[in-house]
Amino acid sequence: MNYRFATESDIDLLAKWNHQLISDEGHRNAMSIRELRERMQRWLTEDEYTAVIFSLDAEPVAYALYSARNREVYLRQLFVARSRRRQGIGKQVIRILREQLWLHQQRLTVEVLAANKPAVAFWRAAGYVDYTLTLEMMLEGIE
Repeated sequence: MNYRFATESDIDLLAKWNHQLISDEGHRNAMSIRELRERMQRWLTEDEYTAVIFSLDAEPVAYALYSARNREVYLRQLFVARSRRRQGIGKQVIRILREQLWLHQQRLTVEVLAANKPAVAFWRAAGYVDYTLTLEMMLEGIE
């Protein structure tokens, strides 16, 4: 598997994949692909996040979006193309990130929707452990 840092020319692909990720994980985010594109562009141009695209045989198959600060990495998004899932790609991506890109980081964090059981299982299998639990209550009719 090869990887490269995303550039301006990758923003459309990243926005499209981000839209699929939101749908796949059951997130409430209602942003359009255009809005996701604008957000992704802002994140990357303001150096808030780094995006890495992973390829097999020159075909982009996954991406990771993360922020690395003060020996800590917050992995905001990890996406594997729908047609390439269940092939060990996510596991390979995590290995590459840890062994080649995050060498000097001490703490790695990721947030997962509690209802997304397959993702919770994936992250635990990758070595992440429970640290916090956010609870919410949705109230109707309050403005």
